[in-house]
Amino acid sequence: MHPRRPDGFDGLGYRGEPGPGGRASEPGHWVSSPPDIPGSRNLHWGEKTPPYGAGTPLGLNEEPGLGAGGPGAEQLNRFAGFGIGLASLFTENVLAHPCIVLRRQCQVNYHARNYHLTPFTIVNIMYSINKTQGPRALWKGMGSTFIVQGITLGTEGIISECTPLPRELSHKWNLKQIGGHLLLKGLTHVIAMPFYSASLIETVQSEIIRDNPGILDCVREGIGRVVGLGVPHSKRLLPLMVLVFPTAVHGVLHYVISSIVQKLVLFVLKRDNSHNLPTESSTSVQSMLDAYFPELIASFAASLCADVMLYPLETVLHRLHIQGTRTIIDNTDLGYEVLPINTQYEGMRDCINTIKREEGMLGFYKGFGAVIVQYTLHVAVLQLTKIIYSTLLQNVS
Repeated sequence: MHPRRPDGFDGLGYRGEPGPGGRASEPGHWVSSPPDIPGSRNLHWGEKTPPYGAGTPLGLNEEPGLGAGGPGAEQLNRFAGFGIGLASLFTENVLAHPCIVLRRQCQVNYHARNYHLTPFTIVNIMYSINKTQGPRALWKGMGSTFIVQGITLGTEGIISECTPLPRELSHKWNLKQIGGHLLLKGLTHVIAMPFYSASLIETVQSEIIRDNPGILDCVREGIGRVVGLGVPHSKRLLPLMVLVFPTAVHGVLHYVISSIVQKLVLFVLKRDNSHNLPTESSTSVQSMLDAYFPELIASFAASLCADVMLYPLETVLHRLHIQGTRTIIDNTDLGYEVLPINTQYEGMRDCINTIKREEGMLGFYKGFGAVIVQYTLHVAVLQLTKIIYSTLLQNVS
């Protein structure tokens, strides 16, 4: 007597039926093909998995282009999404680093007569520095900026794990959670402050008089700044307690402004995408573009707005950090020669009043042309990446 499955057992889309003559099918006929890979093909009720090698007809809701190249297109989408994010990070941290170097040098150069408020003068001074000192002068201190970012992220994670301060805000937030979250951000910037000072010195110090720095010199000098050891400083060096307030205020305000702008831009972009639905022929390409680029555009707009709005405060902060460190910078008026930094600010208020009195209101915006160059490069890279990505998707689909 042959075994028979109960009538109520469906298995993988198969229901047992008796064979001819009232006998059940042989056990070999009950063996179905291996289960489908999740996401490769959706079976509906009553469909059977076809044998290996059999042709698969297109479903009613499947597009001819995507049915043939679905797995390849999905793999390309993932690879392209990773490439887009990598291109954005490369632009922010590597390609734009010369702009950060020139921007900081202009901010701390109280001698400068040329404020470099436009991108044209910044490009000219970049060319002069590259001609006299080589391209290495424009990418100095890049390693220390990555170290500071790593210290900031690590510190934030450790504090959030050891304290009830939330690292992320839930959808049902309240004022207490927001206060704890902003406190976490402020504490993170305060702890990373000595290393930020060391990284700032590496980015503005002239390549003419500086030795070959080590990768971990930023960490060593930051610790030395805390314990009062290491590189000798002048008596004009401000104590770290004086730098706590402006550093924490700048870090928290930058985070708040960028978060608000990012949420607003994402809301507007998603609302526009919901109104402008793509056609059936461009559904796959447009849906993938809508999945990756709104986040990048929102992040770009958030960073731009925060940098522009807080540029005067950043100028004051950098001058306070660099004071008394015996730093020598490049002459941003000529592109050659060097200048010492010998400021004597007593604190944040004195620095603001001195800049306003001696350099005018535009003195807070020295080197602003570098910001324009930096974000112009970012826009160009995003646009180029978008063109390449859409072209690849159209070729696949």
